[in-house]
Amino acid sequence: MSDPRHMKKPEADPERRRILRLLGKGSVVAAFVAQLGAAGRAFYPNILYEPPSRFKLKRPEEYPPGFTFDSAHRLFVIRDKEDFHVISAICTHLGCTVQWRGAEFDCPCHGSRFTPEGAVIGGPAPRPLRWFNTELSPDGFLEVDSAVDVKPGFRLAALRGKS
Repeated sequence: MSDPRHMKKPEADPERRRILRLLGKGSVVAAFVAQLGAAGRAFYPNILYEPPSRFKLKRPEEYPPGFTFDSAHRLFVIRDKEDFHVISAICTHLGCTVQWRGAEFDCPCHGSRFTPEGAVIGGPAPRPLRWFNTELSPDGFLEVDSAVDVKPGFRLAALRGKS
């Protein structure tokens, strides 16, 4: 038999070693690039761009008496002679848009009902509709601040004394 100490070892495949070396170096470079990308992402924070809470509506004279729905802001502008107030059209149950039905607000999603002042009559809604702060802007438009709630019964006397 032959002596195992004197047996010739098989030659290492230089092409195979070169490929493995390239794969190893490539994975190190890929990990480094991924880390740079993650670090660069920190300069672009996640921001939720919300619409401004303070916005202008139309001029008071442009609103007819009664309830006017503003679909862009999901609210009702209520004109009672020369007085104005603004009530949210967002149901306090799950956020559906309530509808004015002539004598009350109705939520088409789950049946909540509200008085003309926004108080809950029935249904699953836990709270009354919100009343928003309303002012007259210097240029004569109704200005609403949806971040500021006012007590039910608030009225803006926008047209008093104008003729």
